[in-house]
Amino acid sequence: MNALVIDVFEFCRLKERREGEVAVADLPRLASEVAGDSGVIAWSLQGGSDQSGHPRLLLEISGVVKLSCQRCLGSLDFAISSSAKLVIAIDEEEADRIDEVLADDDTDVIVGTKTLLIADLIEDEALLSIPASVKHDLCPDAESAAVDALKKPSAFAVLKDLKR
Repeated sequence: MNALVIDVFEFCRLKERREGEVAVADLPRLASEVAGDSGVIAWSLQGGSDQSGHPRLLLEISGVVKLSCQRCLGSLDFAISSSAKLVIAIDEEEADRIDEVLADDDTDVIVGTKTLLIADLIEDEALLSIPASVKHDLCPDAESAAVDALKKPSAFAVLKDLKR
């Protein structure tokens, strides 16, 4: 991904919109957390302002990453689909003030900059979307073991035959 850098305050003031795709391999923190660095994250970023007039970003991401199953340690595809509302503050003090009066728990407050890397926002949101522990509904090895168990006669059936 090209290092897309925006002046977040101008981006919001002009209500700009950008979208694209980024390879998981180009997001080093995310790539270190997943089972393989294959995959692509689609994203869109919309600038604007909230009802109080503060600059606001709307970020949406989606894609599929490979994670390790905690049961069988095999890889599994995990679909990421997330959106974030980010109110932009000038500094930490303003961020704290906005956060105190913000009535929306789904909105985060961040300190803005004139050189914000969009990739950092995408990577942060993707990392927040990944669960700490993930498992297959039915692990591939467990599935074959279940099929094998169905093929084998029950231990009780064998004992029943011995009784005759």
